[in-house]
Amino acid sequence: MKLFKAHGLGNDYLVLEDGPAMSAGLVRAICERERGVGGDGVLEPFDAGEQADFGVRIWNPDGSVAEKSGNGLRIFAHWLVAMRGAPRSFSVWTGACRVECEVGAETIGVDMGTASFEPADVPVDAPEPLIDGELALASGVERVTAVGLGNPHCVLFRSEPLERVPFRVRGPEIERHPRFPHRTNVQFARVLDRRRVEILIWERGAGETMASGSSSCAVAAAGVRTGRLDPGRIEVLMPGGTLYVTVGAQGIRLEGPVEPIGRVELAPAWLSARLTG
Repeated sequence: MKLFKAHGLGNDYLVLEDGPAMSAGLVRAICERERGVGGDGVLEPFDAGEQADFGVRIWNPDGSVAEKSGNGLRIFAHWLVAMRGAPRSFSVWTGACRVECEVGAETIGVDMGTASFEPADVPVDAPEPLIDGELALASGVERVTAVGLGNPHCVLFRSEPLERVPFRVRGPEIERHPRFPHRTNVQFARVLDRRRVEILIWERGAGETMASGSSSCAVAAAGVRTGRLDPGRIEVLMPGGTLYVTVGAQGIRLEGPVEPIGRVELAPAWLSARLTG
């Protein structure tokens, strides 16, 4: 099995270049950082047929499948151009949605579609849009905004510095909260000015991550919807670095860098033990 590894601001993914089809168990073994290659997910190409120019299945490190990943799609787009000679603009089908990608000299952009706050689109168990609404936790009630971007998000805006937020406790609790039937990605956000916001990310199926494209888009969309941020190009600061999200009438666009790390060829004995174990 051969894999290509790259990261977007510390959010690292592996593209399957050659080898057997992925399974939940194999993905978990590959993404394990101590005894595997390590990664925040695996990108498995497939033939999208008439749905799009290319197809990719986005595996989370826990073996679940994501509907969308902004950084995963940007890494896949880089790989298609750099390693497979694809044109610089093309469409990708994830199995759940179609996205448009554009690979530039220094940044890679993905049109992420539109954000929805309708409960059925997130999805979230709520009679009406959950916008700065109450979510009961074991530690008390939090004000949250639920956003659907083809995958679910739960944004919590805070006024205090984010290092004071009990992020690693509340992140996993909110991810698996019963009001989110498909679980959810969780973002704690602090607005710095009308076009800048800093965030911490607890990703569904991955846990704490240094950066996330779809999380950046969710926070930007929620900030505009609640009046905390202005529409247009928004700078989203994360522990791994900065992504740029443009929120406009036509939808949401994500832009940022990708850094290739290299290729990995798995040892036959290691792979055989995971395929038969």
